[in-house]
Amino acid sequence: MKRFVLLDTTPLPDGGALCLFEYGEDFVIKLEGGKGGQLMNTRTHGSEDALGRIPCQRVASRPAPRVLIGGLGMGFTLAAALEHMGKNAEVVVAELLPAVIEWNRGPLGAKADYPIRDSRAHVVCADVAEVIRNEPGGFDAIMLDIDNGPEGLTQSANSWLYSVAGLGSCARALRKGGILAVWSASADQRFSADLRKAGFDAEEVKVYAHGNRGTRHTIWLASVAGGARRS
Repeated sequence: MKRFVLLDTTPLPDGGALCLFEYGEDFVIKLEGGKGGQLMNTRTHGSEDALGRIPCQRVASRPAPRVLIGGLGMGFTLAAALEHMGKNAEVVVAELLPAVIEWNRGPLGAKADYPIRDSRAHVVCADVAEVIRNEPGGFDAIMLDIDNGPEGLTQSANSWLYSVAGLGSCARALRKGGILAVWSASADQRFSADLRKAGFDAEEVKVYAHGNRGTRHTIWLASVAGGARRS
């Protein structure tokens, strides 16, 4: 019988901890104490794949495209982004927790075929909000998967990123015609309205967590209204 085996625990800045478990042939990441259930599972990553695939397919033909992923997670979004980008691309990943980066260098990384080893990947231990603030016009696409969505924060400090002010910073960090993609476990009409307030034209895409049935997650795909980057 399969059982959860705790492999490592790392503290969160707001308190509590993130826990990595082995579960048979799979790996699972949970919040300490099991609050909110599983955050990530190597068996169900279809929507994480889509978060990396869809925006990168749209910008891959640009000369030397540069994209940003907020949150390394289990590496599946990074792997999907790299799969759909050419040899001249750069994929920057901002991961707040050093332990998560180390987990992806260990046995967990094999599940996504160790995408952090790709020469086009640049993984930094940093708050993605700071990267966004510090690099105006720096990216052709920004992909955010740092929580369970705008209504499912794992860290209270992340609320700024989903606010109109935070989304405005995302718009300024995008190059002309760039794309912001945001993953969420569920739809949130208020967030759609905030994207519009921040100057984005946005669409909600429903994607399956695994295969082509069962649980569906939401990805917002947003571009600055009119195709120009806000100043």
